Amino acid sequence: MAEYTILLDALTVMIRLGIHAHEAEPQRVAVSVEMTVRYPAPIDEDAIEAVLDYDFVRTGILALADTRRFALQETLCETIAALCLGDERVARVRVRTMKRDVYPDAGIGCEIVRER
Repeated sequence: MAEYTILLDALTVMIRLGIHAHEAEPQRVAVSVEMTVRYPAPIDEDAIEAVLDYDFVRTGILALADTRRFALQETLCETIAALCLGDERVARVRVRTMKRDVYPDAGIGCEIVRER
């Protein structure tokens, strides 16, 4: 068995997220994903077909930002975690979201960890 950690760090999206009236319009949110991916053996073939193609995570998050509205960061995190765990090779996922513009001096976020 071989384990790899795949990282998508600080993908910034404009998404409708929040419960307040001023959050009706899309706001800037940074999304980070850490996936523990397991393979039967260490990867010795230098080909995308041999590994998890992480483009699906970025594409999935961008699609969520374009099509969904979330009241809670917790719900957004859960939805992204489910997307990642949709690939059976993903054993564990950590998802962090961070609203960048709510406060002038700090971001506000949520982080979850889900395991198979």
